[in-house]
Amino acid sequence: MKSYLIVILVGLLMGFADRLVMLRNDYRHYPTYPHGHLTHLTMGFIAAGLGAMVVAAITKPDYVAVTFLVLAAQQFRDIRNMERESLGKLDEYKLVERGNDYIEGIAKVFEARNYLCMITALISSAVTQIWSWPLGVVIGLVCILISLKLMAGRQLGEIIDVTRGKVYFNGSLLMVDDVVIMNVGLPATREKILAEGLGIILHPKDDDARMSLDNIGQRMAILYDVVSILGSKIEINETELHPMARKHPDKGYLALFIVPNEPDIESLIEIVKKVPLLESAQGIGLSSLAGRKAAD
Repeated sequence: MKSYLIVILVGLLMGFADRLVMLRNDYRHYPTYPHGHLTHLTMGFIAAGLGAMVVAAITKPDYVAVTFLVLAAQQFRDIRNMERESLGKLDEYKLVERGNDYIEGIAKVFEARNYLCMITALISSAVTQIWSWPLGVVIGLVCILISLKLMAGRQLGEIIDVTRGKVYFNGSLLMVDDVVIMNVGLPATREKILAEGLGIILHPKDDDARMSLDNIGQRMAILYDVVSILGSKIEINETELHPMARKHPDKGYLALFIVPNEPDIESLIEIVKKVPLLESAQGIGLSSLAGRKAAD
């Protein structure tokens, strides 16, 4: 029988490496500060340790010890609650909010990463116990690659086409192509918008994509990502420069308007394409029988 120490170490290292690789730090992800990194890496280490010790506990055998996985599941659910509360409080002080749907998606992802970390550790330690530690390391690396694939998620660019829109005024109404954005009363603000404003049109590729663009949470996620990178010239209580996304009620496409700090239309289009497609906004109406008939 192989040493339990080697079995546990291989599982622990592979599981922790999985969590380390899945740790993200950019404008869309949290954490962005050292204390956040420490918190999530520590929980990842614990998850890896739990997964690695399952095989040793079963082999001994000590089946009662496996019941601590139930406690681990409860702790990981608490991680989701912690992220939801933290991001929700931070969102209250942002000029452009993430929105509850975006926050809930991030919280679920953090919970899922710990489960993947634990599963990677369990599989690596099991392979080490049955065969050898080099094979356990190889299988662990394969699990890490699978984890990255599972956590990649879908992007908005998969379901929409994005084109540049013309920003102009029809009287006092701000327009992007043929979509009404808002009413702007001050002449000085109109001049600023015409000089610095950018507009794009988001065309859904099918009715499911159209449903996703109808989702308010998805629109908030789009605006948040755009402002996070390009910036915005809005100020508190100055709604006329606030970025907005409005739908053409008949044609179903979405018009987005922003007065950014970095007026780069190509970057704006690329950012929108890379916005995560939120789980709560994914339309699946066409997959139903009634949806297929309606689309014909």
